[in-house]
Amino acid sequence: MSDVYTLGEPLGVVASGRVRHDSEARLDVGGAELTLAIALARLGHRVSYLGKVGADELGARIVTVLRGEGVDLSDLREDETAPTGLLLKESRVGQSPHVVHYRHRSAGSRLSPGHVPIDRIAASRLLHVTGVTPALGRDPRDAVESAVGAALTAGVPVSVSVDYRPELWPSLAEAEQVLGDLARKAALLFVRQDELDLVKPALTPDREVVVTRGEKGASVRSAGMRHDAASVSVPVVDPTGAQEAFVAGYLSAVLDGLTPQERLTRGTLLGAAAVTSASDWQGLPTRAELFNR
Repeated sequence: MSDVYTLGEPLGVVASGRVRHDSEARLDVGGAELTLAIALARLGHRVSYLGKVGADELGARIVTVLRGEGVDLSDLREDETAPTGLLLKESRVGQSPHVVHYRHRSAGSRLSPGHVPIDRIAASRLLHVTGVTPALGRDPRDAVESAVGAALTAGVPVSVSVDYRPELWPSLAEAEQVLGDLARKAALLFVRQDELDLVKPALTPDREVVVTRGEKGASVRSAGMRHDAASVSVPVVDPTGAQEAFVAGYLSAVLDGLTPQERLTRGTLLGAAAVTSASDWQGLPTRAELFNR
């Protein structure tokens, strides 16, 4: 049985300064769900990951990283007819990195409902999905819906991170409809401050809603009470993986049976750890490092 089951597209990541001028670049792997899976595994939780990679060197690297971090890859699939997706991340002084997606017709975008293991999701303690995967096309969207349906049928709590990426959606209207429907099925909803209007109908008192506000910290409304946590001040190298790391920290605390305030605290600690590294996941702590800081 997994503590957390998640699904999405794992990616290669090429990071550089100004691409048109720099002669050096850094190769990594990434993806919202990949970062979350590694973060939870480092904290000692059992994590299962469903996705597709190409039969190429990037795909092999992704498998090596996830397996090396202790993530269960029993459901990961290899597609011999499509490449592993890629992100090109260009750093900018004083701003968030500029990201270009190369994932059209990628292996990960071919994830479909037929790949979803209903029984394994039903045996998990928690299902976590993001709004990134439904943006990749009809099949990935249906795969997420199938996974959520399997969890709800089995009484498994569903965690949803809205994670709106406008560059992946055909239109704002479509994103609002799909993400709103997904959010209404969540027992636990993670939303950035600037995404609140996208999922307004889902912001009901019966749902645990966690709002992240970057440098202004985070808050959660749970059981009719609001709790707040300030952000942790650290040197920022790259903020890209902060949201996924925060979510992983919060979910880890949920699995450990901690209070809402303690969940926020662990989330902010992991988010802070993520931004101190050039990689979305390489700077994340183990459980021993987290508690011996």
